[in-house]
Amino acid sequence: MRKLNMDELNRVSVEEFRQLDKIPVVCVLDNIRSQHNIGSIFRTSDAFRIMELYLCGITATPPNREINKSALGATESVSWQYFSDTCAAIERLKNEGYTIIAIEQAIGSQPLQEFFPEEGRKIALVFGNEVAGVSDDVMQKVDLCLEIPQFGTKHSFNVSVTLGIVLYHIFHAFKNKIQNQV
Repeated sequence: MRKLNMDELNRVSVEEFRQLDKIPVVCVLDNIRSQHNIGSIFRTSDAFRIMELYLCGITATPPNREINKSALGATESVSWQYFSDTCAAIERLKNEGYTIIAIEQAIGSQPLQEFFPEEGRKIALVFGNEVAGVSDDVMQKVDLCLEIPQFGTKHSFNVSVTLGIVLYHIFHAFKNKIQNQV
């Protein structure tokens, strides 16, 4: 077996990426404190072609050396906006017809593997702070809550790992929409 070299990966340029269809998903980062997590989230968001990232509250924004260490250029390909208040970002998304979905352990949460978005539905996925999770005021505004089942002694994943797991699942639900470009 041989690894593929960079030329064999057939990667698109940033300009080409911007023209590709995206899955109808906005990821909302609710006060993420680690700049390395933010960079990793940019990179994963690029891989799964989301519409946009909303960076909220204390979440750092590009350009930022620490974000760039793990983003590896994805801050140039993934669209993003900054909001000082996560609830304001949520209200904007609701007004634009998005279904707001928190990724959190909560009463009434639905297991991720049982969630399949409806055709034509735009969704906003809310990911919370590494210690406190999704803030209580944001939880009051969500339409649905998804939870990743876990079976070990810990009760949470790193936020960038959580985002990767969730986007992998969601991307495959929307994959037919962008099949000709995958």
